[in-house]
Amino acid sequence: MRVLAVSPHLDDAAFSVGGTLAALADAGHEVTVVTCFTRSVPDPTGFALACQLDKGLPADVDYMALRRAENAAATAVLGATAVDLDLPEAPHRGYADALDLFAGVHPRDDVWRAVAEQLAGLDADLDADLWLAPQALGAHVDHVQVLRAVAALDRPTLWWRDSPYVLRQPAAVPGAALPGRSEAVELPQLPDRRADACACYTTQLGFQFGGEAGMRSALAGLAEVLLAGPAARDVLAAVTGAP
Repeated sequence: MRVLAVSPHLDDAAFSVGGTLAALADAGHEVTVVTCFTRSVPDPTGFALACQLDKGLPADVDYMALRRAENAAATAVLGATAVDLDLPEAPHRGYADALDLFAGVHPRDDVWRAVAEQLAGLDADLDADLWLAPQALGAHVDHVQVLRAVAALDRPTLWWRDSPYVLRQPAAVPGAALPGRSEAVELPQLPDRRADACACYTTQLGFQFGGEAGMRSALAGLAEVLLAGPAARDVLAAVTGAP
């Protein structure tokens, strides 16, 4: 089976469903993690610059290059292949501060169309049997845009609970674009491999979890429960034997 996990940022897939991706890879399935917002922007300013300064990184460091390298290492631990789309994160699309990231998509921000177009082109070569993508729990605008793009493509998709947002907001609801008639499924997971992969994201661990130990503790209790629509359930039943 060919599996395509669509990650908004260079850590989301591992933090949210790394245990499932590792188990799928170990079972012999071909797992690709495609990350949408990975573009390096020279000489960042304003909020974009603040997003690397608050990680303890100086202004002259290529922050996204560091993150792409972390993600390549993490996906290797999971047994997956990393593919990066060259699209800019929200701070480079006019979002002014942290509150703005969660206050709704800007009216003229239609980046979801570029996400959908590039994913469709990638899938023309990959021909994935099963997709995984975020539910946009927490309402980060980049996650909302990826949800919208994947939903528009109408592929057999398992929708993951976005971590660490689900850890902070257990009652968070999915984005409005999530297709209906979805049911919860839980596939085999390798949580220790998830934690080992997530440890590769050294620029993020302090900011998100207070360090590696905090990450391992926080993720230890995270069950990777996904939502599956009818098409995804048919794929699971035919290929993995899951109900």
